[in-house]
Amino acid sequence: MEINKMSDVMGVIANEDITESRFVLVTPNACDTVDFGSQSDLPGVKLPRTSTEAARARYVITWPVPYQTVPLYVPTPALSYSLRRGGFDQTGNLPMTDTTIYLTWPGQQHGVTIPSGYLALAFGQGVFTLPSGHWVDSAAMRLAGNPFTVSNYEDHSTDAGKPRYSTTNVVGYVRRYDSATDDLEVRTLNP
Repeated sequence: MEINKMSDVMGVIANEDITESRFVLVTPNACDTVDFGSQSDLPGVKLPRTSTEAARARYVITWPVPYQTVPLYVPTPALSYSLRRGGFDQTGNLPMTDTTIYLTWPGQQHGVTIPSGYLALAFGQGVFTLPSGHWVDSAAMRLAGNPFTVSNYEDHSTDAGKPRYSTTNVVGYVRRYDSATDDLEVRTLNP
């Protein structure tokens, strides 16, 4: 996702696994806090479940600016400071068979899922370029000026959080479609 213009941004906690560039709605933080409650004051975000929630899903989620160094381990190993055993009273955390290791910060790639409980940025009103596959394709979505709403789990299970053409529950408008890359530039309305 490319951020072309924005006027509203806030730090949030992902309440579930959410692919970058999905539209989300703000909710209470449902995840555990870190470092003596340092994240307890941040709101949570989630993908819309119903059309009513989709009408409130006016924020686009993305990875934060790198606050950690790479490599990034998802999920973080039991001993985050060391990948070694940590003493005979600790369980070993190698091999890491169910861990993804990012050598490049995930926010510098398209469509990487932000895990539940991780910090993220939610952008409100602005102009964003969504890469191919991150919006529901239709002839109407390719026309500049057409309105869109957000898909939800109830009506469009696999596309929840993706923008789709609709004249009801409008959250933004199409600005430009790039036929060479299949990217879609959208403008979101004030949340």
